[in-house]
Amino acid sequence: MLGNRKKAAAAKNGAGTSESKAIDPLRNLAVQEDEDVKRMLQGSSMVKVRSPRWQKRRTLKLMEDGVTVWCQSHKTSSWAKEQQSFSVMEVECVREGCQSETLRQLVGSVPEQRCLTVVFKGPRKSLDLLCQSQEEAQHWARGIRTLQGRVENMTQKEKLDHWIHAYLSRADQNHDDKMSYDEVQTLLQMINIDLNDQYARSLFQKCDQSADGRLDHGEIEVFCRELLRRPELDAVFIRYSANGCVLSTVDLRDFLKDQGEDASLTHAQSLILTYELNEWAQKNQFMTPNGFTMYMLSKENCVLNPEHARVYQDMKHPLAHYFISSSHNTYLTKDQLTGASSTEPYIRALNHGCRCVELDCWDGDKGEPVIYHGHTLTSKVLFVEVIETINEYAFKASPFPLILSLENHCSVEQQAVMARHLRSILGDKLLTKPLNDLDPHSLPSPEDLKGKILVKGKKEHMVEERSSSSSDLSSSDEEASHAEGKPSSKKEDQKPGVSKLSPELSELVVYTRSVPFKSFEQAAKAPATYMSSFSESEALRHVKDSGTYFVRHNSHQLSRIYPSGQRLQSSNYNPQDMWNGGCQIVALNFQTPGEQMDLNQGRFLQNGHCGYMLKPPFMCQPDTTFNPENVGGGPGHRPVLLTVRVISAQQLPKPEWDKPSSIVDPHVWVEIHGVPIDNYKKKTHHVDNNGFNPRWDCSFNFTVHVPDLALVRFLVEDHDYTSSNDFLGQYTLPFTSLRTGYRHVPLLKLDGSSLSPSSLFIHLKVTPCQGSPSKSSAKSPAKSSAKHP
Repeated sequence: MLGNRKKAAAAKNGAGTSESKAIDPLRNLAVQEDEDVKRMLQGSSMVKVRSPRWQKRRTLKLMEDGVTVWCQSHKTSSWAKEQQSFSVMEVECVREGCQSETLRQLVGSVPEQRCLTVVFKGPRKSLDLLCQSQEEAQHWARGIRTLQGRVENMTQKEKLDHWIHAYLSRADQNHDDKMSYDEVQTLLQMINIDLNDQYARSLFQKCDQSADGRLDHGEIEVFCRELLRRPELDAVFIRYSANGCVLSTVDLRDFLKDQGEDASLTHAQSLILTYELNEWAQKNQFMTPNGFTMYMLSKENCVLNPEHARVYQDMKHPLAHYFISSSHNTYLTKDQLTGASSTEPYIRALNHGCRCVELDCWDGDKGEPVIYHGHTLTSKVLFVEVIETINEYAFKASPFPLILSLENHCSVEQQAVMARHLRSILGDKLLTKPLNDLDPHSLPSPEDLKGKILVKGKKEHMVEERSSSSSDLSSSDEEASHAEGKPSSKKEDQKPGVSKLSPELSELVVYTRSVPFKSFEQAAKAPATYMSSFSESEALRHVKDSGTYFVRHNSHQLSRIYPSGQRLQSSNYNPQDMWNGGCQIVALNFQTPGEQMDLNQGRFLQNGHCGYMLKPPFMCQPDTTFNPENVGGGPGHRPVLLTVRVISAQQLPKPEWDKPSSIVDPHVWVEIHGVPIDNYKKKTHHVDNNGFNPRWDCSFNFTVHVPDLALVRFLVEDHDYTSSNDFLGQYTLPFTSLRTGYRHVPLLKLDGSSLSPSSLFIHLKVTPCQGSPSKSSAKSPAKSSAKHP
């Protein structure tokens, strides 16, 4: 059946030794003839703008790796330091024209068509540029977008080739396109590997077929491919191969079955056609080790279930049945004492699927409200500019409703201005009255509210609702402000019975009406359109002391949780505690990276990054008995055994602040974040001096009692005996989005952006615990009984 074994062996060996040209990143990206990229390679003289007064000439030039842009000051004779460069993959977006706060100050004094803003992912400040011509600005804007698109569409194999070439060009110190042994040693240091000198020299001599002590293009590629070999993937291949040379369609089907995937022969054949490069093997329906490696490195083998990368959940439940990605102090770029207020954090939050942003509104000059952290040294940004920004970016990442959480400290007069801006700028996007054919006292669904912007704030009581207590008419967000540690305005301290809310603003509050929380009993009788804000300590107390009642409350009404006012550096609380209580709007400081934001990103990784995630059914029933503090049985209790085998990592980065000569000693944490009974983490040993291809082969077992609420986080650190370990990369995802079998875990930076091609290689297995509910009621990842090499 397998035909000629010699041919199979030739197929096994041939794909790795075929002659090929040197790795050319521009050819790899298929952009060598692109006119925009050609102009970027030549370099352009521009003016870098920080303010109307601070404008300096710089030369920007694309490097030969096709992704790095270097910025040269005209005062220096050499190219600037590495921190004055950027990768096109670090760019969030490129905006043409005066589309930043800095460049808007120059409107009228410079030609807008020559202006360009490069917006970066994470906390790095945007780069505002004034080009010498409109054509030049367009070349750079289009060129960066083209390169981003090409890199994102590269296969993992192409990314590895590109990654290696980027280091090769840096290690080739005399730029002769050849590598001496010393230059190879420099390369090894750069790529985070400390090879035994004897092994490195023997590998060098093996590849130096010309025996001239230098590797030419072809020899360099052979050397790099030897470095990129994946023995752990070869071991999996051999385990499933009937003859040790190739995988037949039957062999591949057996592997797919153990992976918990489509195990039909048709699917196996389609994978061979897609990933096998050897023509003989492809024609005879075999997969070689190289083809198997290509397949295993593809997106098809990511640990995240690809079905969950799109909107797959039912979006027709009431809003209270969803976790909603939410930001606190959205206007701040840093801390809440001296940080700058800006429209940029709104853009970043909205582009990352955030569906509830906060606006702290205060009276400003010339009758125009401003947004900032009141009575602090944070700078101010005009309310109207924030609303214009929200109007532009509200639905670029998600079509589902956006909630504007107003912290209203304005006078009645400036509140009326706010209302006018909201109506005139947002237009039809702004929800101003209950939806037709729906109960005005019930919450509509995300599907009902697609493309709509809701205002969360106080609302004046209707005449028939008024109680005898005139203080109920108080309509600022004073209670919440005091609780959050935010200062209130003296203008709010008015006589009882005098409304402090403008009717124009009050009218815009429809389904998200802020009310103070008094008791679960009282809230149960109130309309579903009432919602309360809780400080983190108050919410945590309810979760721990009255967990079942809080979950019931949150099946009916929305709750917003915000960080303590004592968090002056804009740190974050653990959002998982609040999700355990069914709280929907768990607001975090998006500007502060760390474990808490990793969890938030992981929670909303599924369902197409749309910012809404349907809560488990046991959290949506008004009479639920689920208690997050005690899940020894009852609703949500569906214990499973998760077995994680951490096998290896690939192309780990160095900490940004490390010396170039240092090489990391990585270890991996596997963490479960969920209800208290499930919170657990385990760590591998560390591997000395290898961030290139460290191998651990450590297995861990976790019992997960409430998998529907659990998140799994993989954290890679650089082990250090004398100080705290340095962060290298992480990836967090919902337990229910895990795929079993052999998987690659794509690692992310501290700011949540991609670290490609850095990844972990793992094996996952999930089995129901004895006595747990039947498989039919389970939503766990598919079971796996894979063969272990």
